[in-house]
Amino acid sequence: MRAELARAKVNLCLHVTGQRADGMHLLDSIVVFPAVGDVLKATPDSDLTLEITGPFGGDLEAGADNLVIRAAQMLADKGATLQLRKNLPVASGIGGGSADAAACIRLLSDMWGVAVPPLKSLTDLGADVPVCMAQTPTRMSGIGERLEAISALPKFWIVLVNAGEGVETRAVFGAMTSRENMGLSSIPESFPSPETLFEYLRAQRNDMQDAAIKHCPMIAEVLRALEATNNCALSRMSGSGGTCFGLFAHEANATIAASKLRENHPDWWVVSAAV
Repeated sequence: MRAELARAKVNLCLHVTGQRADGMHLLDSIVVFPAVGDVLKATPDSDLTLEITGPFGGDLEAGADNLVIRAAQMLADKGATLQLRKNLPVASGIGGGSADAAACIRLLSDMWGVAVPPLKSLTDLGADVPVCMAQTPTRMSGIGERLEAISALPKFWIVLVNAGEGVETRAVFGAMTSRENMGLSSIPESFPSPETLFEYLRAQRNDMQDAAIKHCPMIAEVLRALEATNNCALSRMSGSGGTCFGLFAHEANATIAASKLRENHPDWWVVSAAV
């Protein structure tokens, strides 16, 4: 049996810069992949099957429409027994489905001995699948197909929080009042310290955040709770929501903040992780 960690994809900033004629939105975003995610395991078999477990496994169907199955079928007409432990909330703005699909491609391409498809073709599975393949800090633009690796970031810690209310991306895009916004400001060649990174990120945005709050007011409550923790350098929503994050320069501060949030909101999903 082989296993792959499908790390959460967090948009540290996300600027919506336009909309194509086919309705797809153009983005400019910095994404990172904290050390937390779903786990996909595979065992050789004659048939292709998928079993989903984990704290959020009940929220997903394991049929032909599941992105893991679709990714496997895109790769080759072969069999495997797949087991997905769903640790990340569903419809939460941290790329869980796309990360799972990318993990499937990494895992089965190695197990089956077949080539990984061109990254551009992976957008057929989802716009976030290409960036989830390498799981490294990346600037992504276009509809997600243009990827530019970001030189090593300083180590920092993140606290992810989701209040349990799913957010539909289509509804958030529909609620946006502006889709023609400025892209990211020039990214420095390096960030000598976490604080220099945080300072840059404070000057950026998530252009979907206000629209998501209108659709799901709980997001504002989550952001306020993160802002109230000690030593939180920045709080923001990831993707189209509703997962939010807080950034911390030191592990101890992130751990304490996550513990306090769990204590005050035992029904929320709260994790802290290194980035």
